[in-house]
Formats: sequence, C-alpha cells, structure tokens
Amino acid sequence: MRRSGKQRKAELQLKRAVKRGDVAPPEAQPRRKHFRRPPKLGHSLDARLLADDASRAARKLQSQFVKIDPVFLETTKHLAATLPLTRPISADVCILGVNHAQFGTDPVNDQLNVPRRPKWKYTMSKDDVDANEQGYFRRWMTQTDAMVERWHNQSNQPVASGTDLASAGPNIPDTTVQERMPCPPTHFERNLEVWRQLWRVTEISQILLCLLDSRCPPLHFPPSLESYLASRKAKVILVLTKVDIAGPERAEAWTAYLRKRHPGLPIVQVEAYQQKVGEQGRPVYESHLPLPFRERLVSAMRQVHEEMLIPPERVRSDEAKLKRWNPPVKREIDWNGLLHAHGKKVGSIVGGAAMPKGKGKEDTADDAQELEQEASDSEGQLEWQEPEFLTVGLIGQPNVGKSSLLNALFEIHKVRASRTPGKTKHFQTLFWSPDVRLVDCPGLVMPAFTPMDTQVLCGILPISRVSAIPFCIHQIGQLLPLETILGLTHPSTNSAPVEDKRTWRDGKQPSAKDNKMHWTATEIMTAYANKKGWVTAKAGRPDIHRAGNAILRLVAEGRIAWAFWPPGTDLATVRSSGGNGIWLIRNADQHAQELDEDDEGGSGYETDEVESPDEGSEDSDEDKRATDEEEHQDADFKSVAVGRFGVLAIDD
Repeated sequence: MRRSGKQRKAELQLKRAVKRGDVAPPEAQPRRKHFRRPPKLGHSLDARLLADDASRAARKLQSQFVKIDPVFLETTKHLAATLPLTRPISADVCILGVNHAQFGTDPVNDQLNVPRRPKWKYTMSKDDVDANEQGYFRRWMTQTDAMVERWHNQSNQPVASGTDLASAGPNIPDTTVQERMPCPPTHFERNLEVWRQLWRVTEISQILLCLLDSRCPPLHFPPSLESYLASRKAKVILVLTKVDIAGPERAEAWTAYLRKRHPGLPIVQVEAYQQKVGEQGRPVYESHLPLPFRERLVSAMRQVHEEMLIPPERVRSDEAKLKRWNPPVKREIDWNGLLHAHGKKVGSIVGGAAMPKGKGKEDTADDAQELEQEASDSEGQLEWQEPEFLTVGLIGQPNVGKSSLLNALFEIHKVRASRTPGKTKHFQTLFWSPDVRLVDCPGLVMPAFTPMDTQVLCGILPISRVSAIPFCIHQIGQLLPLETILGLTHPSTNSAPVEDKRTWRDGKQPSAKDNKMHWTATEIMTAYANKKGWVTAKAGRPDIHRAGNAILRLVAEGRIAWAFWPPGTDLATVRSSGGNGIWLIRNADQHAQELDEDDEGGSGYETDEVESPDEGSEDSDEDKRATDEEEHQDADFKSVAVGRFGVLAIDD
C-alpha cells in the first residue's frame, strides 16, 4: 500500500523523536506472512526438483581436463605476437609424421593406457565396487600424469643448432627464428563417470564400431585405445567418417595405410550428410548415408558376425568343448531388412542397457574365462540361452561423428548432434531393427602424446574451454594460410603511410622484397576482428579473443576444409593436390558462403559458445561479458568497419 507524503513525514518525525528519547518506541507489529502465488503449470516443486536433479546429473558427466599453467599462457601470448609464421607453407606439413607429432610412437618409452574396469564379484556391494573403482582410477591418474610430465619436459628441452626440425617436434615455426613455442600440454579425460560410460558400452556390445576422422585417423586411434580394444571380447570395425570433407583420394590413401598397419581389422568409409540449397542460397546439410556406404557398413558387420559364429581354434581341437560351445551372439540376423531399415519405424529408444542373455547371468570380460571354466566343470548346470539381439556399440573421441552417423543410419533426427564436442553425456541405446541394437557412447579424449593444438585442430576439445587461443592460432597458422582463406588485410596497411625521410648511401635503398610483410598469429586475429568489426566495449580495440574463438571454430567445425596425407605419401602427390598447406581448396563461392553463414544458420548443427579467456587483459569483466553476449547475435556485418564505431555498421 502506497503512503502519502504526510504519512512519510509523520513516520520520519516519530523516528527522530524515538531516537532523542522524547517518545517511547512503539510496540513491534507482527509481520505479515508473505503471500506466495500458486506455481504455474510445470513450475511446481516436483518439477523444480526434477530439473535440479537433471542439471546435477549433467554436471556429474561433464568432461574434466587439466588446467593450463598461467606462465605458459603469458609466454605463448607474447611469442604469438612476435614470431612470424612460415610463408610459403612447405609441402612436408601435409604429410602426417614429417613435421608433426609421431602418432603411434612413445617418445619417452612410456606406454599410456586406457583405464580398465577393475575386477568385481556379485557378492560385492555397490559401495564396495565404487570404492574399488575410485581407488584404481586415482592410481591410474597419478601414473598417467607422471608419464605425460616426462614427455612434456623432454619436448621442452632446447634444440641445438643444426638439429633436424623433423625430429625436434611440431612446435618449431621456422629455422631462421631463434625462439620457438614451448611444448603444449596434452589433454585427456579426467572424470571417472565418463570412463564408466565407456566401460558399460564395451561390456554390453558384441561388435564395436570405432569411428575415426578421415582427416587425421591416427589421432583418433592411439595405442592406448588400440590395446584396450584388443583386450575386449567384442569384435572391432574401424569406420572412417567425414570422407566427404577429406575427399576420396585422401580417404583411399588413409584406408590403405590403416589396412597395412592393422591388417586384422575391417575398415569402412562413411559420410553422414548430404548438401542441399536452403534459404538465400546457403548450403544446408541433412543427415543422410548414401546406399553404397550403407551397404559396405552392413556387409562388414555381417562378415564379423559370421566370424563370431565359428568356434575358436582352442575349442575346435577339443571335441568335448566343441559340443558344449555356443556362439556369443544371435545366430539369425535379417541383414536385408537391416539394410533397408530407416525412417520413423526404427530408432526406438529403450530405457535400460540390459546385457543380452547368455550363460545364464551377466558377466564381465574379466570373469568370462572363469565362468567358462565353471561351466565346463559343472557341465550343464548353467543353461545357455541365445541372445535376443545383436548389440553394436559406437565409440570414439569427441566430434568424430558418432551421433551424426546414427541419425544418418535412421535418416531421421534421433540423437543430439552438434558442432560442439561432448554433447552426448551418457550412452544411449536404440534399436536399428528387431535383431540389432545400437549403443551410442559419449566421446572421450583418449590419453596420448598428442599436443593440445592438434587436438583443437581436430575438434576434440571444445573451443569455449581452450584458454591458449594465440598459441593455437599460431600453430594452426603454420599449417593453413589463414590470411588467404579468410581474405584478410594486414593491420599495418590500415594506417596512413608515413613518408620515409631516411637517406641511403650511394642510393642503395632496399627493394620491396626486403620489406616483405610478415604475418603473426596476433596480426591474423587483429585483421579478422577488423574485418568483422568486432571491438571491445570500453577501449574500442579489436577484439582478438572473439576473433581467435571464431577462427578456431571455423577450423574445428569443418567450414575451413583441411586434411592430412598418411605417412609415406609422395611429395609429388601432395603438390599436385594444391600445395597450400593442409587446406583443401574448394569452390570460391561455396567457400565464401560457408565462412559468412550465421553461427546457427544453414548447416543444421548447434554451435559452440564463446568464452573469452582471462589472460590479464586490460578490459574489465563487464567488457568481457558484453563481448560474450555480442557473440550470440545473429546480425552480419556486411561492410568492413574499422574503429570503435564499427559496431554500428549493422544491417537491420
């Protein structure tokens, strides 16, 4: 109830009189209970509790990585502004293993491994199993961190003069530069709950589809994952994804390389999207798996299934064991129906992940031999029952295309696919047909001696959680001509030319070649911010953090097409394919449309959020929050706007 001016004046006079002691203080009036409106539909207490539980579960399954040293951030930020990028880019960088990290080798004779679920028994309680896994995981983390630290210290040792750059590592930008970037850390999953998702998927799956990005397959199949899958009883099929980006020539080269290196594993190529023309002529990508790729995938699964129906050699040699032997999978599968199963009639989500029936009760891979021995001793006490369906698991690192492949198989949106790595938080089970069940495992960053910048290049790490933006731009700039791809103008040419009043002896003025313009990572971010008209809210300087985030997203999301060649590729083949780093030169009009499209437009993906890192910038926290909010705007800057008022150049 509103009070009049006389009432407020009287209250003020009474308050002063009580303070002077002229009037006794009034008795305290009972406070009115606050009236609470009835909750709206869907906003009841139960609904809020359910929402809190869901958010708490999502935070529980959020990926965790090591925090980068602030000294490393400051050092790389300074070097990114001073070290020039190597131009022209050598053709050697296109071949993986020449001037890059040697994937598949252990530089310090340390073998990283994937954490394996410790042994357990049915007599153990849930708390006992959890405590056992927690203790094992802590020991594994300590050992892995020690090996990574030794690798990091060895890589950061100074390189003597005359040392071959190919053997020194991937972080030396140029032979003429005395300074070099320090060795970056490597990231791997540090959350036990996420690893438990992988354990459950590998336990219930009888066939595992290990997805590898065809642009750089060895990164997605490190020795740690290879040894872990070799210890499982499930059969493994290597699936090369995104062959439409890498191109058929590189995809075939990588297929031949993987067959030579892993002769016992089937290899299949797939692509998960087809391009259509959307509004305003922009390309739109829909989930689709062409029939030839679908036939190859189903054929590989059928071949592996037939191999699992054949008894192993140790069983065939013993007639008694051969009589008691039963296949671990369902015998009859309708493969023709599986090939044509897609649309709304497939992809039904089931609640639990019950293991297919067999041997009378659930068992783990560690206890499989023990149970088999017990069955052979008791002879007939455990009644075998044929599994009801074939379970196929999809595993791989983040952003490799597991959820996209599922949507392409069903040709309908069933699971959440995004450009941002790590959108799948828990494994999902869907039926492809009544005989085959698919299990989508969340992506995990596997432990490997892989530099952080290479992980960012391949989209394994979410860009919003990468704080070393200048370092990553510098390293990627050694592989891609970013200034040419983005059509940038050097920041030094924006200012008015200054007359050179110096005198030269005998008229020997240096030529234009001697004054050749060099690019640094900071200059690339500054030029891109000037092109987009991105400035800080308070000081009006080019917002290089926002520009760096945007460039990294363009590379990780595939809008800047790139791909490596496998080791051993002839340099003549590399030069004939373009010879401009790892960049895959496309049609100019299509390339311009992909770079200019909105963050949420045209491709059917969700986008990553921009999170400007706190690296000691002079801007206030309010300026950074304002910059983050501007990132979510959908307006395009249609003209090159430079200066603090360039943000006003928006077409309504």
